[in-house]
Amino acid sequence: MRDLTYPPIITAAKTGFRILGQRFTMTGTERVPRSGGVLLAFNHVSYLDFIYGGLAAHPSRRLVRFMAKREVFDHPVGGPVMRSMHHIAVDRGEGIGSFHAAVDNLRAGEAVGIFPEATISRALELKDFKTGAVRIAAEAGVPVLPVILWGTQRIFTKDHPRDFSRGKTIAISVGEPLHPEGTDPVAETAVLHAAMSDLLDHTIAAYPSAEQPPGSWWLPARHGGSAPTLEEAQRLDDAERRDRAERRAARRSS
Repeated sequence: MRDLTYPPIITAAKTGFRILGQRFTMTGTERVPRSGGVLLAFNHVSYLDFIYGGLAAHPSRRLVRFMAKREVFDHPVGGPVMRSMHHIAVDRGEGIGSFHAAVDNLRAGEAVGIFPEATISRALELKDFKTGAVRIAAEAGVPVLPVILWGTQRIFTKDHPRDFSRGKTIAISVGEPLHPEGTDPVAETAVLHAAMSDLLDHTIAAYPSAEQPPGSWWLPARHGGSAPTLEEAQRLDDAERRDRAERRAARRSS
C-alpha cells in the first residue's frame, strides 16, 4: 500500500507537537508488533485522538488505518486527505462495508485503529463499547491491543474551548494483547472494556499531578475531577442527539 501523504503529515504533526512544547509519556508501545495485522482499540476523549493515537505504533514503524465516521470523508478537504492515508470510512447506518474493509486491511497485514465507544466520552471514562472491535479481530484472526490516550482532551473536546497553550503532557499507554475468538462477542467486549478501564485508571494515576489538580474539568468525577459522571454525560449525549435530529428535520422542511 503506497503512502505518499501519510509520512509528511506525521512529520508536520510532530513539528506541531514540538512547537506546542508537548511532553509524551508512552508505555507499552513495544507491544505493537512490527509486522502483521493488529487491531488497536482506543478510548475516545478528544477530537484529536486519531492524530495522537497513531503515535502508539510509531516506535514499531507502523502506520495506523483508522476507522472514522463517513462524515469526515465527506469533507471537501479532510475527505481526500483521509482517503490518501487509507483510513476506513464507517457508515453508522450500514456498517457491513466498513467491517469487511477493516478485516481485509488486517488480513493484508495492516494496523487498524478503532474507537469501540464510537463517540467522545464527555465523562472522560469509558462508555459502553460496540462489539465491532472483537468481531473484526476474530474474523481477521488478529490480536486486539487496548490503547489509552490521556491529555488530548485538554486540547480539544466536547463542551470546552480549544486550548493550544504550551506544555501539556500527552500519555499513551498500550496494554497486553487480547485474542478474541468470536464465539461470544458480548463477553469478549466486556473483557476488552475491563482491560481498557484498568489501563485508563493506571494512566490517570501516573499522569503528572500538577497538570490535573482535584476539581479539574478534564478529570473524571470518580478521580476527583469535575467532569460529568457517566449518567450525566449520557443525558447530555441524549439532548445533543435530540437537538441534532430537530435541526435535520427543520432543514428538510424548509
